[in-house]
Amino acid sequence: MTPPTPAVADFATPAPMPPRSAPAPVAKESIIAADLTIEGKIEGSGDVRIAGRFKGDVNVQGSLTIEHGAKLNGGVRANQVLVSGELDGNIDSASLVELRASAVMTGDLKAGSLTVAAGSKIRGHVECGWGEGKGDERPASRSKDAAASERT
Repeated sequence: MTPPTPAVADFATPAPMPPRSAPAPVAKESIIAADLTIEGKIEGSGDVRIAGRFKGDVNVQGSLTIEHGAKLNGGVRANQVLVSGELDGNIDSASLVELRASAVMTGDLKAGSLTVAAGSKIRGHVECGWGEGKGDERPASRSKDAAASERT
Protein backbone atom coordinates (compact mmCIF):
# COMPACT_ATOMS: atom_id res chain seq x y z
CA MET A 1 0.00 0.00 0.00
CA THR A 2 1.22 3.43 -0.88
CA PRO A 3 1.50 5.89 1.92
CA PRO A 4 -0.80 8.93 1.55
CA THR A 5 0.80 11.99 0.05
CA PRO A 6 0.76 15.01 2.24
CA ALA A 7 -1.25 18.01 1.03
CA VAL A 8 0.90 20.72 -0.42
CA ALA A 9 -0.10 24.28 0.32
CA ASP A 10 0.53 26.93 -2.27
CA PHE A 11 1.94 29.95 -0.46
CA ALA A 12 2.46 32.00 -3.58
CA THR A 13 2.28 35.74 -3.22
CA PRO A 14 -1.32 36.89 -3.70
CA ALA A 15 -2.09 39.19 -6.60
CA PRO A 16 -1.67 42.83 -5.66
CA MET A 17 -4.84 44.72 -4.83
CA PRO A 18 -5.62 47.73 -6.97
CA PRO A 19 -4.79 50.97 -5.18
CA ARG A 20 -7.68 52.43 -3.24
CA SER A 21 -8.79 55.82 -4.33
CA ALA A 22 -9.11 58.40 -1.63
CA PRO A 23 -12.65 58.59 -0.31
CA ALA A 24 -14.66 61.48 -1.69
CA PRO A 25 -14.73 64.37 0.73
CA VAL A 26 -17.96 64.43 2.66
CA ALA A 27 -19.72 67.76 2.77
CA LYS A 28 -19.75 68.84 6.38
CA GLU A 29 -22.66 70.68 7.93
CA SER A 30 -22.49 72.44 11.27
CA ILE A 31 -25.78 72.85 13.10
CA ILE A 32 -26.85 75.31 15.76
CA ALA A 33 -29.69 73.43 17.42
CA ALA A 34 -33.08 74.97 18.12
CA ASP A 35 -32.46 75.19 21.87
CA LEU A 36 -29.13 77.08 21.51
CA THR A 37 -28.32 80.78 21.53
CA ILE A 38 -24.78 81.60 20.41
CA GLU A 39 -22.90 84.86 19.93
CA GLY A 40 -19.69 85.05 17.91
CA LYS A 41 -18.44 84.57 14.38
CA ILE A 42 -18.69 81.62 11.99
CA GLU A 43 -16.09 81.13 9.23
CA GLY A 44 -15.33 78.04 7.17
CA SER A 45 -15.71 76.05 4.01
CA GLY A 46 -18.62 73.78 4.97
CA ASP A 47 -22.35 74.29 5.27
CA VAL A 48 -24.09 75.84 8.28
CA ARG A 49 -27.65 75.25 9.45
CA ILE A 50 -29.12 77.52 12.12
CA ALA A 51 -32.16 76.20 13.95
CA GLY A 52 -31.64 78.30 17.10
CA ARG A 53 -30.42 81.87 17.57
CA PHE A 54 -27.08 83.27 16.44
CA LYS A 55 -25.72 86.78 16.86
CA GLY A 56 -22.68 87.56 14.73
CA ASP A 57 -21.37 87.34 11.19
CA VAL A 58 -21.40 84.16 9.10
CA ASN A 59 -18.78 83.74 6.35
CA VAL A 60 -18.86 80.29 4.71
CA GLN A 61 -17.94 78.99 1.28
CA GLY A 62 -20.83 76.51 1.37
CA SER A 63 -24.47 77.16 2.12
CA LEU A 64 -26.21 78.82 5.04
CA THR A 65 -29.69 77.63 6.01
CA ILE A 66 -31.79 79.54 8.53
CA GLU A 67 -34.60 77.24 9.65
CA HIS A 68 -38.20 78.24 10.39
CA GLY A 69 -38.25 79.67 13.93
CA ALA A 70 -34.51 80.46 13.91
CA LYS A 71 -33.00 83.94 14.05
CA LEU A 72 -29.69 85.33 12.81
CA ASN A 73 -28.55 88.85 13.75
CA GLY A 74 -25.49 89.60 11.63
CA GLY A 75 -23.96 89.82 8.19
CA VAL A 76 -23.85 86.88 5.81
CA ARG A 77 -21.37 85.83 3.12
CA ALA A 78 -22.09 82.40 1.68
CA ASN A 79 -22.39 80.70 -1.67
CA GLN A 80 -26.06 79.87 -1.06
CA VAL A 81 -28.41 81.34 1.53
CA LEU A 82 -31.74 79.64 2.27
CA VAL A 83 -33.96 81.52 4.70
CA SER A 84 -37.08 80.12 6.35
CA GLY A 85 -36.59 81.95 9.65
CA GLU A 86 -35.56 85.50 10.50
CA LEU A 87 -32.47 87.36 9.29
CA ASP A 88 -31.60 90.80 10.62
CA GLY A 89 -28.50 91.73 8.63
CA ASN A 90 -27.07 92.03 5.14
CA ILE A 91 -26.41 89.24 2.65
CA ASP A 92 -23.33 90.12 0.63
CA SER A 93 -22.21 88.41 -2.59
CA ALA A 94 -24.20 85.18 -2.48
CA SER A 95 -24.61 83.34 -5.76
CA LEU A 96 -28.11 82.17 -4.76
CA VAL A 97 -30.57 83.43 -2.15
CA GLU A 98 -33.91 81.78 -1.48
CA LEU A 99 -36.46 83.43 0.81
CA ARG A 100 -39.04 80.80 1.68
CA ALA A 101 -42.65 81.50 2.68
CA SER A 102 -41.92 81.99 6.39
CA ALA A 103 -38.78 84.13 5.85
CA VAL A 104 -38.44 87.60 7.37
CA MET A 105 -35.39 89.58 6.28
CA THR A 106 -34.36 93.08 7.32
CA GLY A 107 -31.22 94.20 5.53
CA ASP A 108 -29.60 94.69 2.17
CA LEU A 109 -29.13 91.80 -0.21
CA LYS A 110 -26.63 91.23 -3.05
CA ALA A 111 -27.06 88.00 -4.99
CA GLY A 112 -26.59 86.50 -8.41
CA SER A 113 -30.01 84.84 -8.20
CA LEU A 114 -32.94 85.54 -5.87
CA THR A 115 -36.07 83.46 -5.28
CA VAL A 116 -38.80 85.00 -3.14
CA ALA A 117 -41.71 82.79 -2.06
CA ALA A 118 -45.18 84.19 -1.51
CA GLY A 119 -45.60 85.12 2.13
CA SER A 120 -41.96 86.01 2.77
CA LYS A 121 -41.07 89.52 3.94
CA ILE A 122 -38.07 91.65 3.06
CA ARG A 123 -37.14 95.20 3.99
CA GLY A 124 -33.96 96.56 2.47
CA HIS A 125 -32.08 97.28 -0.73
CA VAL A 126 -31.80 94.42 -3.23
CA GLU A 127 -29.22 93.98 -6.00
CA CYS A 128 -29.76 90.84 -8.01
CA GLY A 129 -28.29 89.50 -11.24
CA TRP A 130 -25.33 91.88 -11.44
CA GLY A 131 -22.73 89.09 -11.37
CA GLU A 132 -19.25 90.22 -10.49
CA GLY A 133 -16.62 89.72 -13.18
CA LYS A 134 -19.02 88.16 -15.67
CA GLY A 135 -19.22 91.09 -18.06
CA ASP A 136 -22.39 92.45 -16.54
CA GLU A 137 -22.07 96.15 -16.17
CA ARG A 138 -24.26 98.23 -13.99
CA PRO A 139 -26.01 100.98 -15.95
CA ALA A 140 -24.49 104.39 -15.45
CA SER A 141 -26.56 106.47 -13.10
CA ARG A 142 -28.02 109.61 -14.56
CA SER A 143 -28.65 112.87 -12.85
CA LYS A 144 -32.23 114.08 -12.42
CA ASP A 145 -31.49 116.93 -14.85
CA ALA A 146 -30.29 114.51 -17.56
CA ALA A 147 -33.33 112.29 -17.10
CA ALA A 148 -35.65 115.32 -17.25
CA SER A 149 -34.02 116.64 -20.44
CA GLU A 150 -34.49 113.24 -22.13
CA ARG A 151 -38.23 113.38 -21.45
CA THR A 152 -38.62 116.79 -23.14
